[in-house]
Amino acid sequence: MSIGNSPEDNRPSFEDDRPSIGHALQQARIAAGLTVDEVSSSTRVRIPIVHAIEEDDFTRCGGDVYARGHIRTLARAVGLNPEPLVAQYDAEHGGRPSPTPAAPLFEAERIRPERRRPNWTAAMVAAIVAVVGFAGFTLFSDGDSMDTQVAEGPAPEKPAPTKPGVTKPADPKPDPSDSAIAAVPKDKVTVKLSATHDKSWISAKSHNGKLLFDGTLLKGESKTFQDDERVDLILGNAGAIELFVNGKKVEGDFEMGGVERLSYTKGDPAAG
Repeated sequence: MSIGNSPEDNRPSFEDDRPSIGHALQQARIAAGLTVDEVSSSTRVRIPIVHAIEEDDFTRCGGDVYARGHIRTLARAVGLNPEPLVAQYDAEHGGRPSPTPAAPLFEAERIRPERRRPNWTAAMVAAIVAVVGFAGFTLFSDGDSMDTQVAEGPAPEKPAPTKPGVTKPADPKPDPSDSAIAAVPKDKVTVKLSATHDKSWISAKSHNGKLLFDGTLLKGESKTFQDDERVDLILGNAGAIELFVNGKKVEGDFEMGGVERLSYTKGDPAAG
């Protein structure tokens, strides 16, 4: 009887032929026609971290938990199934950590010392002493106050000063922002975006995370979004955008080429 490798051990392994995690994400991004800046804006993963992950450098993620989360987020953004990539990461980095057993917590509960019962006798004695002392102090204070009032007599009443006539000020004129907001529904959040100087990539979501729009707004185009509570915005090339919230123009120091993350609710945007 000879001992050796079985035929199954000599089968070629195709697992090494698969691309690395970073290469797979990079190729999917290129195939989707997205830039690193666009992926960073839509996922809120910083540009240096996106570059590092595409180069299979996960040291900038801040740990295995954050690395898995970034892989899932980037994979969904470029149209990949994240689970095989996460499984590949676990296989290459020692697997997932085992869960912490809960037994020590129950042991701590069992050895907790029993609470001491309150000494009701001592508490009742202290309460009786306090009541007797308060009664004696009250009788003594009442006697002193009566003697003082008899010696001094009642103080003469002072006539109330006569107030001069007060002229009621005229009603203030309404704020221009009030009339501007009145033109849109007060029970909703209304946001209008216009690309006036150049094209801009924008993303808009409702208060419950529903995606209202995600794409490029060309120069001269406009988009209007409404929600019952809140509208969240991400503006790429924010300096090219003219922004109106609830009927009022928002004057922001937005830079050309800059990225802005904004949230607006009902009412005058200048007040919040």
